[in-house]
Amino acid sequence: MFEISIKSEFSSAHNLRGYLGKCESLHGHNWQVEAIVTSNKLDKIGMAIDFKKLKKIINGITEKLDHKYLNELVFFKHINPTSENIAKFIFNKAKPLLKKESVSLKSITVWESRHCKASYYE
Repeated sequence: MFEISIKSEFSSAHNLRGYLGKCESLHGHNWQVEAIVTSNKLDKIGMAIDFKKLKKIINGITEKLDHKYLNELVFFKHINPTSENIAKFIFNKAKPLLKKESVSLKSITVWESRHCKASYYE
């Protein structure tokens, strides 16, 4: 089995509903995103997926979050825009796109800071 990963980033603001503390106030992050895919086969030139193609797919999703107030996006109107839910959102958008590329999405990890991350996988 082969495992391929890329990192991407975006900046956005959010506030956590129902949270008692500083994070209930509007604040922003420079989010880091890691996408990990797997494949049990390689193409004729020895790649599971081109890094550039994988990054384009993930960037196509994260650009919809970039420089946005996440709480105002349709998906996060009733779902708290936590790191966990952002990871799940990106995963669910990326999974069908990557299936067309003959790779399986293993996980999405989202860092809201250098020391705090959340991952989603099925």
